[in-house]
Amino acid sequence: MAFSNGGAGIGRRGRHSDYPAMAEINVVPLVDVVLVLLIIFMLTAQVMEFGLEIDVPKVTQQRNSADPLPVISISKTGTSYLNENAVNINDLEGAVRKRFGADTKAVYIKADKEVTWDTLAQIVSAANKAKFEVRLVTKPQDIADRRR
Repeated sequence: MAFSNGGAGIGRRGRHSDYPAMAEINVVPLVDVVLVLLIIFMLTAQVMEFGLEIDVPKVTQQRNSADPLPVISISKTGTSYLNENAVNINDLEGAVRKRFGADTKAVYIKADKEVTWDTLAQIVSAANKAKFEVRLVTKPQDIADRRR
């Protein structure tokens, strides 16, 4: 029969005959398998790419723009230049519109790192007053400079 009354029945042999049958599930192997699967999914999730797969066309890279951009440079002494020509802060709007056209919307400001904030603020204010979008030119920090 498939039932046992706990006595000295047939089918019980050896040392284990003194222990009753266990009714619990051993969860240790289950936890081990789940943790291994979790680690596998964590490692493969970094490799997988999500989103739409779009094959973009390849073009030749063009480095120089056909149109020069209005760059206002400020030297250490506070002198301002429109591209290479010196310009007065009061004539900034007229000089940009004359050289780059009336439809110019943005100017790039490149200032020396030792320029005082007052000088830079005056030029940014003059550009904003002339309804130009101001874009500041910066240089990316070199890895060797970060360690200093």
